[in-house]
Parts: sequence; structure tokens; C-alpha cells
Amino acid sequence: MSSMYLSPEHFIQIAAGNVKKTTHINKFGYNASVGTSFETIHDASNLYSYIANAGTATVAGASDSGAVIKIEGLDANYNLLTEDVTVGGTSSGSFIRVYRATVKSLTSGTTNAGNITITVDSAVRATILAGNGQTLMCVYTIPAGKTGYLIKFQGSMEKQKECEFRILTKAHNNGVFNIKGQFGAFGSTVTYDYPVPLKIEEKTDIEIRSRAGATTGMGAIFDIILIDR
Repeated sequence: MSSMYLSPEHFIQIAAGNVKKTTHINKFGYNASVGTSFETIHDASNLYSYIANAGTATVAGASDSGAVIKIEGLDANYNLLTEDVTVGGTSSGSFIRVYRATVKSLTSGTTNAGNITITVDSAVRATILAGNGQTLMCVYTIPAGKTGYLIKFQGSMEKQKECEFRILTKAHNNGVFNIKGQFGAFGSTVTYDYPVPLKIEEKTDIEIRSRAGATTGMGAIFDIILIDR
């Protein structure tokens, strides 16, 4: 499973869906205003808030009436759930996790004119910032029936400042985040390819947090291979 020993062709076959019981997720995020305390790398300057009770997803965005938003996440049983919801509408299924949202169609223009929010269980769980066309969330949860293998991490920052990145996981119904990787840098990109992938069990939450010596934009990427249990 190590990325050191898998060829580019093997990765292409995974992406093409030609490897049995094997899929891949690439997560990438950006926080435009990370301060001196740890924040989640996502579309806000704070720690991400997880859904406690599965519920329907409401999509709002006054500047993008009629737009169709693809919501990707997990249902109450932590199985994959994807729905297309029109701005101003509500999903038919219940989400316990939302890890990505994408603008699928617009009534005019080429990208969303304003911020679009996805609310579940009385709080915003994902935001598509104006002009982005999709969320930028370094947040993911391993679906039920799958085991995740983290194979790559990368973090970057805008300014020449000291900074830290943390990879954190929270086991299902545990409530406790544990650090699985911590990286420091000064104005340079941090990249780590796992020679032995980091194994992550089903229903485990994963997120990237960061902080810097002064407020700056910070981004991160991670790749996970998913194997059916």
C-alpha cells in the first residue's frame, strides 16, 4: 500500500475504478486568515463544528437563487450520501457528515456570486465562498465499511512566517482528537509521503489544523486510499 511502491499506473487504475474494492479521496482546503491559535483548514477562520445529530441539509445563498449544489457526505449510518439540492431548498436524506459541496449549475454566470452555506443540525457545516465554485475543506470522515490509508500530506502558507500543521483524528463516538502528525515550517511548503500508510478505521473523523506566527492564509492537501472491509 505504500506510495513508495505503487506505480503511477496503479494509481491511475484506482482513479479509473479498475481496482476491486479500492477507491481514493483527495481532500484540499484553505483558510484565508489563520492566526496564532490552531484553526481548521476550511472556509472559515475557526475550528470546524461537527454534526451531532443527523439531519437534512438546507442550502442558502441569496445571490445565487436557483443554483444547484452537489452535497457529498455520510448518512446516519456513515454510508456515503450524495444529493443535489437547489439553493433555498432542503435535502431529502439526512446527513451526519458533510465533507464537500460543489456548484453543479447556475442560472447565470460561471461561478457563484455570493457565499453559499449548507446547514445541518442548526449550524453551518460547509460554505462555498463567493467565486470558488466548491468548498475548500480539509475535513473528512472514513465511511462505514471502509478502512482508510493516508498516503500523502502537504501544507503551505502565504507569508514568510513560522507555522505549524497538525493531522488529527477522532474515533467514532470517542469525542477525543489525537495528533497523528505535526509539522513545522518557516515560509516553506511541508510535504510528507508516508512510506507506510497511516491506517484509519471506519467512521473516524480526520482534519488538518494550523497556526502561524502572524495572521496568514494557509492551505493543505491529503490523499487517502479507501479499501472495502
